[in-house]
Amino acid sequence: MILTKKQTEALDYLEDSSTNELLFGGGAGGAKSFLGCVWIILSCLKYPCTRWVIGRSKLKALKETTLNTFFEVAKILGLEAGNHYTYNAQSGTIKVGESEVILKDLFHYPSDANYDSLGSLEITGAFIDECNQLNVKAKEILKSRIRYKLEEFDLVPKILMTCNPAKNWVYTDFYKPNKEGKLPAHKKFIQALATDNPNISPHYIANLKTLDINSQERLLRGNWEYDTDKDKLMEYNSIVDLFSNDFVEKGVKYITCDVARFGKDNTIIMLWSGLRCESIITLKQSSITDTAKVVNEISKKNNVPRSKIAVDEDGIGGGLVDVLKCKGFVNNSKALKEKGKEVNYSNLKSQCYFRLSEYVNSSKIFVSCDAQTKQTLIEELEVVRRKDADKDGKLAVEGKDRIKELIGRSPDISDALMMRMYFEISKTTTKWV
Repeated sequence: MILTKKQTEALDYLEDSSTNELLFGGGAGGAKSFLGCVWIILSCLKYPCTRWVIGRSKLKALKETTLNTFFEVAKILGLEAGNHYTYNAQSGTIKVGESEVILKDLFHYPSDANYDSLGSLEITGAFIDECNQLNVKAKEILKSRIRYKLEEFDLVPKILMTCNPAKNWVYTDFYKPNKEGKLPAHKKFIQALATDNPNISPHYIANLKTLDINSQERLLRGNWEYDTDKDKLMEYNSIVDLFSNDFVEKGVKYITCDVARFGKDNTIIMLWSGLRCESIITLKQSSITDTAKVVNEISKKNNVPRSKIAVDEDGIGGGLVDVLKCKGFVNNSKALKEKGKEVNYSNLKSQCYFRLSEYVNSSKIFVSCDAQTKQTLIEELEVVRRKDADKDGKLAVEGKDRIKELIGRSPDISDALMMRMYFEISKTTTKWV
């Protein structure tokens, strides 16, 4: 078996005593899955009775793609099915020698938001294929389960991830710091393209050249700075800057609250000082009474009057507005006038999201929050897009149902952030709607 120079470099990192996380890829045709399967199989044979995970966003996709690569690699290595390894489709496991490989679905399901399904795992190492399709929390939880037989073989926890360029946590945590020379020592990034793979068919590269410009930039040239969508409202780097814009001055206190609908999703409460989001409180399956109590406590502690509290009034949020006697935010209500004039927005929510995009892109907002909330908010703001950008008519953003399709959950945090613009826009009018 002949490996590429990039694959050999990657295997060196996977066998050292300092690297914990390796991101390999950044383009199509770089033999990413092949590398992962080589590492897993060789590790199973080298370290008897160990336990490894191969994961992907959806188990169905894993079985249709990565698993086939696994069988291909096993054949190249001279392993025979039923003799050297055994695949159990029902349990989703592969017995390799005396070791075991577990196939895992790592999608972020709302019913298992904390990945409790991974809680009982004890593994020796993990390979995540197409990790850009995952929530970063999946990677963190899986990494926390790497502890099985490490001391016995004098190993350090290692997780190998592969991906194509994407403007999400892989960009923030690996590509950008690597480009700036700031990648932590325990993390490594290797960009591998189709042109780095001498075994790739020239027809494959020729086919990549027929794709649209954005796809060529991403998949053929490995360009992480590609413009993914002309209808996106916020620039990715400006979204990331939200969490370091600590130069934004403090000011008048506000509270915004996006209430969980009909007991689903999360209730998000934000405390603001001017355009600084000073804290984000997440309530799970909270009743109107309990939510009102929390908002009241924050209001009293920070001297926030009712006129500066906005609550999402859709669904059961209307009950909270009645209890608090505060401003009600109705997403589909008519847009507010600006400077006494009607504006070309389909509704209040769209108006506020367009204003939010202006503030984000011009670095007017600062957000203070923990790492997980940061990543979740980045993912939510990344998918805020103009609806029907190629059509005439009023400006609108994609609806919540469409966002749920893209990220698998309700954009609760970004909606609470968007509601802060309610107060900014209302400064230009004397009437609330």
